[in-house]
Amino acid sequence: MKKFFGLLLFSSLFLGACNSYNEVLKTTDYDYKYEAAKEYYAAGSYTRAYQILEELIVPFKGSDRAEESLYMLSMCHYNLKDYETSSLFFDRYVKTYPKGDYTELARFYSARGNFLQSPDPRLDQSPTYSAINKLQEFLDFYPYSTRREDVNDMIFQLQDRLVQKEYDAAELYYNLGNYTGNCLNGGSNYEACIITAENALRTYPYTNLREDLYMMVLRARYELATQSVEDKADERFRQAIDEYYGFKNEFPNSKYIKEADNIFKHANAKIKNEFN
Repeated sequence: MKKFFGLLLFSSLFLGACNSYNEVLKTTDYDYKYEAAKEYYAAGSYTRAYQILEELIVPFKGSDRAEESLYMLSMCHYNLKDYETSSLFFDRYVKTYPKGDYTELARFYSARGNFLQSPDPRLDQSPTYSAINKLQEFLDFYPYSTRREDVNDMIFQLQDRLVQKEYDAAELYYNLGNYTGNCLNGGSNYEACIITAENALRTYPYTNLREDLYMMVLRARYELATQSVEDKADERFRQAIDEYYGFKNEFPNSKYIKEADNIFKHANAKIKNEFN
């Protein structure tokens, strides 16, 4: 019986809420709609809120309420994780109110929405580059913002995503090894691995994958030397040894140090054999 009355009470409240919402949609009293939209927004009913707010932008044009309505409309879509739509509304807000009360927030959440849409490193990274540009644009406008640390952190995360894609590409070249089916224009997979990894190191010198990329170059240089023709082998073994010294100098306690030492030992032995 208690369950029955509880269900009845819930149903009554639900139907009452529905009736109230339908009344808000039907009324032509925009002030009433505005206050209702704010209540729905505050309660986290973002779908209902944005459906009302969309009606208020035009009739409130030129007023403070239009500005707040557009910002809340943007935030509704953001909170519903429709980041593409929210970004469009945030950008519209910034363009309409470049010095508005919510301009900094609009720029921040527009950029953060782009950040949240950045895809897996295995996919096309065009959205990632776009997100970095948006975040950097925020810092250009608000270099002393209290949100700058959050923005910098997002930029670093996105850069690591780009580096991961480069690392995966370098690793693929390394794993292809002697396979020449993809080397139609000459060169080798080991050379491609070295170029890809070194470009990533130059572009993102502070990446968390720096040690891994450096080690990838060392491995590839050694393998390239090992499989080179005699007149190129000596020079390439020396390049591998130089790479080893650079690696050990920067990462003396590396998790790869035993492997690096072993590469140095064998490369050094190959060079010594040339003079015996």
